[in-house]
Amino acid sequence: MTTLRPFTCMDLLKFNNVNLDPLTETFGLAFYMQYLAHWPEHFQVAESPSGEIMGYIMGKAEGLGENWHGHVTALTVSPDYRRLGMAATLMSWLEEASEKKQAYFVDLFVRVSNKVAIQMYKQLGYIIYRTVLEYYSGDPDEDAYDMRKACSRDVNKQSVIPLTHPVRPEDVD
Repeated sequence: MTTLRPFTCMDLLKFNNVNLDPLTETFGLAFYMQYLAHWPEHFQVAESPSGEIMGYIMGKAEGLGENWHGHVTALTVSPDYRRLGMAATLMSWLEEASEKKQAYFVDLFVRVSNKVAIQMYKQLGYIIYRTVLEYYSGDPDEDAYDMRKACSRDVNKQSVIPLTHPVRPEDVD
C-alpha cells in the first residue's frame, strides 16, 4: 500500500532513484530546503511499504489577487512505479492543497517535447494556457507549455482562457 506523507529533510538522502529520469528537473539541496521551509503543505512524497520513495510533488502558493494560485514546481515518479496512477494521485493532492489556500488555479510548466506528460495533464483537466519560449535551458533551449486548471474559486474560469501569443520567461508573472 502506498503512503502519501509530507516530504522531510531525510528524504533528500533517498530520492535519487526518482530523480534519475532525463525529463526530471533536479535542483540543488538548498532549493529543496527552501520549498520545505516555505511551502511544506505543498511538498508530498509517495512511499512504498518498504520505505522506498515512489515519487514526489513539490509546489507552492503564489501570486496576488486573481493571480493567486498553486504552482507545481516538480512532479516525478520513479520509473518502477509509472503508469499506476501515482502522478495523478500526487496532482490531486496538490490541487486539494491549493483549494484549501483558496487559489484561483493550479499551473505548471512542461517541456513541449514531453508528450506523455502533456497528455496526462490534459486527462487531468489541464489546458495549455500559453507557450513560454526557451524556458528550459539546453542545447538547444526548449519551449515550455504553461498548463493550467481552474480551482473552484475561479467560478467564471477566467484563469484558463488561453493566450494567443507566446511569451518569454521574463514575462511570466
